[in-house]
Amino acid sequence: MIEAIVARIKQGHRTMRFPKEPVPLPERFRGYPVVKGSACPPDCRACVDACPTGAVTLEPALSVDMGKCLFCPSCSRACPHGAIEFSKDWRLAANRREDLVVTEGDERRLAQALEKKMLSLFGRSLKFRSVVAGSCNACDADTNVLSTIGWDLGRFGIQFVASPRHADGLWVTGPVTEHMREALLLTYEAIPAPKLVVANGACAINGGPFIGSPEAHDGVGDLLPVDLYIPGCPPHPVTILDGLLRLLDKVK
Repeated sequence: MIEAIVARIKQGHRTMRFPKEPVPLPERFRGYPVVKGSACPPDCRACVDACPTGAVTLEPALSVDMGKCLFCPSCSRACPHGAIEFSKDWRLAANRREDLVVTEGDERRLAQALEKKMLSLFGRSLKFRSVVAGSCNACDADTNVLSTIGWDLGRFGIQFVASPRHADGLWVTGPVTEHMREALLLTYEAIPAPKLVVANGACAINGGPFIGSPEAHDGVGDLLPVDLYIPGCPPHPVTILDGLLRLLDKVK
């Protein structure tokens, strides 16, 4: 017992201080895209042709749809003019699907807090039931990291539970394959109202690399109302946590 106490004292406090302090990010981290359509020469579509999911479009202006983007970053590598680059900004989550489209000069809209009544219900205690609807498990792995001692998601009152009856919201990963459609809808129905839906990752938002497949539904948005979209393939844990804290009005 004494040895365990001594070991714990030597280990010290390991939980990150986010959001009070920034999180160290890996060198290869790719965050909010910086789009400069004004740098594009006429008739150039190198970035559009390089994108594997159709996230980059030229009409009416050069734009990147973070809901489809895999952050690979084939588009920026294909562009010799620097029209698309990826910053280190981890803040990607939004409440509305259209707010995930990035165009030069447009106002940026990050996720906003829940309305006052919902915030009074979920602000101090928010439980999610996760449904893996055809995911490769990358999004699930980076979500699970948040429950470790390094992130300690529970300090914000947010937890994942085993039963939808005990949950306040549905956490969806994967493009929603046809095999998982009924299970997803039944789980949603089992959660007591009022309830939230979070689409975590490119697949849950718009199908990801499975977009257009006849065996999948290109995300959860056409089946259920989504309250929070978290882009990425997979989203970094800090991106996920930032979106949740914005929803609960715990970060500005």
